[in-house]
Amino acid sequence: MRILIKNARIVDPSQGIDIKGNILIDRGRIAGIGETVKDKDAEIIDAKGKITAPGLVDMHAHLREPGREEQETIESGLRAAVAGGFTTVCAMPNTSPPCDCQAQVKFLYEKAREARTANLLPIGTITRGRQGKEISEMLELKEAGCVAVSDDGDPVESSMLMRKALEYASMAGLVVISHCEDRSLGGDGVMHEGYWSTVLGLAPVPAEAESIMVDRDTQLAELAGASIHIAHVSTGKSIEIIRNAKKKGIRVTAEAAPHHFTLKDEDLRTYDTNLKVNPPLCSAEDIEALKKGLKDGTIDAIATDHAPHLENEKEKEFDYAPSGMIGLETALSLSAMELVEKGYLDWPGLIKKMSTNPCQILGYERGTLKQGAVADIVIIDPEKEWVYEKKQIKSLSSNSPFIGRKMKAGVTDVIVGGRVVVREGAILDA
Repeated sequence: MRILIKNARIVDPSQGIDIKGNILIDRGRIAGIGETVKDKDAEIIDAKGKITAPGLVDMHAHLREPGREEQETIESGLRAAVAGGFTTVCAMPNTSPPCDCQAQVKFLYEKAREARTANLLPIGTITRGRQGKEISEMLELKEAGCVAVSDDGDPVESSMLMRKALEYASMAGLVVISHCEDRSLGGDGVMHEGYWSTVLGLAPVPAEAESIMVDRDTQLAELAGASIHIAHVSTGKSIEIIRNAKKKGIRVTAEAAPHHFTLKDEDLRTYDTNLKVNPPLCSAEDIEALKKGLKDGTIDAIATDHAPHLENEKEKEFDYAPSGMIGLETALSLSAMELVEKGYLDWPGLIKKMSTNPCQILGYERGTLKQGAVADIVIIDPEKEWVYEKKQIKSLSSNSPFIGRKMKAGVTDVIVGGRVVVREGAILDA
């Protein structure tokens, strides 16, 4: 089937393109791009007034299957993903059992094929069972189709083990995604240490619980001669460490989640457990540092850290509620409102953080509209205003503090592998 997207603002950072024109898709790939591209027999999608870009790629999502299918399944998570403009999602391995062997990788790929919506890329564990004791069989994980390894949700506490993991992952061609948390320093803390933790009487987590581990892991990457990716950066101190490491030539990349540059520790004065995340929401100064880090390239990517939990799990005292919020369906709008509208990024810059850069970090051949490339495409109405309502959530869970919030910028159409999966805001059944 051929599809012609016409009258679009075409934004493709991989080619430095920001033009008005048409895109022709034929047999699942980009067949032509530009003002003169036409095809009278193709299905037409009129994108006048809209942005057409490479499909978004989320480097960091928790899809819960296997083990916690009441919170999320591969199918429901990928439906939430395409609703938010994501054509590829990386599934973190903190499932039950964890993704630490070829059988688990194959299971995830099979579930994604059955879902027939977005692409799924499995992330394997750094250590067997995420126990922090033995390194996983990384070559086997790579051969099965993993693009990265991570013990996300838990840090690798042993520096020697982390050094070896970086060396082995480098040999296997896998990206190491580090969850940076010094738990001996953070202890039982549940929110960022500062004025508001004192006022609210909640146990604090100092910013150094993150930044000390960021410093350690960037130094270990230098020692091992390997690359490392820092997950969900949240503090100004961490950003400065990453910035200095890059200046030294250390191969470090980093991501930030929309909730960390949209919400601050002061917001916890409502004691809404949907605001409890790990790492915790930080100060207004940290948020400004995150935005500046995104602007100057210190932070390479925006990832959702989508973390579903059931209502009865979140309806507990703040100390006992689990950390995390869902984010696949709101990430694009929140990023557009906080970064584009406020002048930190333009639309090409935002697409680069949410598509092109994640693909480059992962070595994944997407994130581009080059002729011949697989047609993974998102169409965005930058002026669309909408309200995030509980009844429209595609995820099985609804643990979001943004429910009821007025949003700007919305996804209208999504194409995955040349097949339309979202049309005029509605998910099409395969």
